[in-house]
Amino acid sequence: MATRRGILSQLTAYLNRQITLAELVDWAEKALIEPEFANDEDADLMMDVLMYLGAADSRGFPLTWEKLSDFVERLGGSVRVIVEVA
Repeated sequence: MATRRGILSQLTAYLNRQITLAELVDWAEKALIEPEFANDEDADLMMDVLMYLGAADSRGFPLTWEKLSDFVERLGGSVRVIVEVA
């Protein structure tokens, strides 16, 4: 079952380089095969995000910083950047 928290978790993992773009796309594609959402979730919003993420490895759907931060905010999260010097 897809939830806002689950999608946010995947986006966070991608932003933190814990998963690759290919892994994020694969996850989104699998979530779209038989989408199931809790009654209290915004299914339209989550479908929009999942469909975009499922196509994010193509030229027509670039996964830009603006797009990522928009998804996070629309899903109820907030983006904060921390730069660590190695």
